[in-house]
Amino acid sequence: MKKITTFIFLLSSIISFSQMKGKITDTKGKSLPFVSVYLENSITGTTSNNNGDYNLNIEKTGNYTIIFQFLGYKTAKKNVTINKLPFILNVSLQEEQVSLDEVQINSKENPANAIIRNTIANKNKNTNKLGKYTSDFYSRGMFKIKNAPKKILGQEVGDLGGGLDSTRSGIMYLSETISKITYQKKPKKFKEHIVASKVSGQDNGISFNQADEVNFDFYENSFDLAGKQMVSPIADGAFGYYKYKLTGVFYNKNGKLVNKIELLPKRKNDPVFNGFIYIVEDDWSIYGADVNVSGSQVGVPMVKSLHIKQNYNYVPAIKAWTLVTQTIDFNAGMFGINFNGRFSAAYSNYNFTPNFTENTFTNEVLSFAENATKKDTTYWNTIRPVALTNEEVSDYKLKDSIKVIRKSKKYLDSIDRKRNKFKPLNILTGYSYDNSYKKWSVNFSSPIENLNFNTVQGWNSSLSLNFNKRLNKTGKGFSTGVAVNYGLSDKKARPTGYFSYKWNNTSRPILNISGGITTSQFDAKNPISKFWNTISSTMFERNYMKIYEKSFAKVSFSQEVINGLRLYSSIEFADRKPLFNTTDYVMFPKKDIAYTSNNPIQPSNFNSSFTPHQMWSFNLGASIQFGQKYWSYPNRKINIGNKKYPSLYIGYKKNFGSGNSNWNSDVIYSQLYQNIGLGNWGRFKYKIKGGLFLDKKDIPFMDYAHFNGNRLLIAPNSNYLNGFLALPYYQLSTNDKYGELHAEQNFKGALLSKVPLLNQLNFHLVAGAKGLFTGGNKPYSEFSLGLDNIGFGKWRFLRVDFVRSNFNGQKENRVLFGIKL
Repeated sequence: MKKITTFIFLLSSIISFSQMKGKITDTKGKSLPFVSVYLENSITGTTSNNNGDYNLNIEKTGNYTIIFQFLGYKTAKKNVTINKLPFILNVSLQEEQVSLDEVQINSKENPANAIIRNTIANKNKNTNKLGKYTSDFYSRGMFKIKNAPKKILGQEVGDLGGGLDSTRSGIMYLSETISKITYQKKPKKFKEHIVASKVSGQDNGISFNQADEVNFDFYENSFDLAGKQMVSPIADGAFGYYKYKLTGVFYNKNGKLVNKIELLPKRKNDPVFNGFIYIVEDDWSIYGADVNVSGSQVGVPMVKSLHIKQNYNYVPAIKAWTLVTQTIDFNAGMFGINFNGRFSAAYSNYNFTPNFTENTFTNEVLSFAENATKKDTTYWNTIRPVALTNEEVSDYKLKDSIKVIRKSKKYLDSIDRKRNKFKPLNILTGYSYDNSYKKWSVNFSSPIENLNFNTVQGWNSSLSLNFNKRLNKTGKGFSTGVAVNYGLSDKKARPTGYFSYKWNNTSRPILNISGGITTSQFDAKNPISKFWNTISSTMFERNYMKIYEKSFAKVSFSQEVINGLRLYSSIEFADRKPLFNTTDYVMFPKKDIAYTSNNPIQPSNFNSSFTPHQMWSFNLGASIQFGQKYWSYPNRKINIGNKKYPSLYIGYKKNFGSGNSNWNSDVIYSQLYQNIGLGNWGRFKYKIKGGLFLDKKDIPFMDYAHFNGNRLLIAPNSNYLNGFLALPYYQLSTNDKYGELHAEQNFKGALLSKVPLLNQLNFHLVAGAKGLFTGGNKPYSEFSLGLDNIGFGKWRFLRVDFVRSNFNGQKENRVLFGIKL
């Protein structure tokens, strides 16, 4: 069997190389990667790999004219007569001779400015020619690392998949993707169908190399790069961001004059490029781009530099220039790990007159062919349009052999024995036991990590034991566990348990069953974390968190019923009891400050709270994402939303069975949220919440509608749209109608980048507004102005806000600090 397999592999290699092949270098013998190679009067062809080697699929003998095109080098045209295959043709490309001899300099205007203006004016005409098409897409991605440390922050780094040599250097990631893409400009639609996907060392290799992720269209005013909206050098407002310099011109193979224009950013930290853009005279089309950007400009400080190079070819049938190759090179590093990489892409077999129907585009924007991630070596050797380098071949072979070993029970058990070794210190730090072969694990939590303080329990901690089991590769699995919380001051243990089951990763039906005895905040949304309550209580004698005891049993279920609609339901029985302070411990007591009671309504009442009672609670809700787009992966569905529309949540909650009809309640509530990209002006987010109690009754306080307040100097969480920055906890809780509005505009670098000196800091200006409207009360409002992206170098996780609140004519000013992790 082994000999047969070897024979098939050799035969497929012979078949795949029955074509034209060769090596492309410059005049000094240096290999040229990603040179576009194609037949004359066609845009169907191939590209050279990182070593300059190419394979052009020619199946018949005869006379051919082969074009070799690469930005910065003269296009070569080779007439060949092929009598037998394979045919070897090595080519040496000469650097393009760029000069200014052909340019008529007008002293009144920079000639580069006139070229850019003409290009901007002709954008629609040029892109309309490319208004719809289908094409083949091939991409390869590779990350290489050098001198990787053995540990980071005390944690073992490992061998990163087996690709490291004795110096801990080598390929840490290698992947390929072949797909079919379909595009329409008006209205803009895009979809990709992946035919084959391969990742070195993985069975089901789903690569990062998706076409939409690297769709860097310089004809757009801006496009997303690593989460940042980069301003195109031919954007409508480009002159506000760039200066231009004409460095020379040359003629291409068709006699077209091409202008080489240098991009000079006006401000260092703007989301702009430096480098060169090439413009075809008279056509005013992009001939190529060779641009760079720093990590600070794209908002990813760990990236040192990022280099994008694009090559365009002329299509006689539509008289337009279209993208055929693109490379993205980067250098990055953090925590002592430095790596570089390249994502290369090639577009071919364009069809600019496709027959689209109503069913051509759906909300599914990415899909996989059957077994796309399981193609073998024979398949890839026959379909791969760009030859592998020797280094890449070696990496595939090495990691494929390692993969077989590392999937074996013997190997996985040996890794688990090392990882599962118990140490006495694990009693305090926590412990995990894994069975990788049978795909289950047991985890014991750290009592130190769970240690916190409140005035009811005093110092308290929780111990938990959890079991997780994966049942298949499509997401089926379950987890179960128990936990016990114990307070040193109230001397009471409170046990809880849970069971969770998920059927798949497509519609993600999830069943949760839980129960036990616990402490719960009166506001179930937990407006103050246990950690910050511990700090504010023990350090400053401010016990903001108010809790009660709940003995409960709860069952909940959720599932996506159709794309964009997910239903949630739950029913809970709870026995609720009040709790009282049992300790006044504080590290630094002050005479003018004292703890308040555990009563959220009457902070000075230490003797009474609410009447103990039992309650059933039923919840039914629906999350709606209008026009939701999604990716269909082989074993899961990933929802990516729709940038044009907001998301909506509507819900109904019924409390009943208390024994007192006045305590029962019905409330309907909703939430609308949207995150809007404004291109060069950053991002605008808003969240609108509202609700209505069907009857206004004297219900238990924990069943009121509560609003996330904050009295700390620390912003409540990383999502500034979920609560208020200065509202006292429980001040405006209501059993009536209510509405709240949260809005925030992050200008990114749009404003501060234009201010001298400040633009060197790369801070982001953030403005916010909040409002709360409750029945029977005057509105509460907040306005804020802050600075985001504060820090130095790669460490930018701080935010500072100045907040001004207003309620009943009383104004308050506060400064808050936020930490983004």
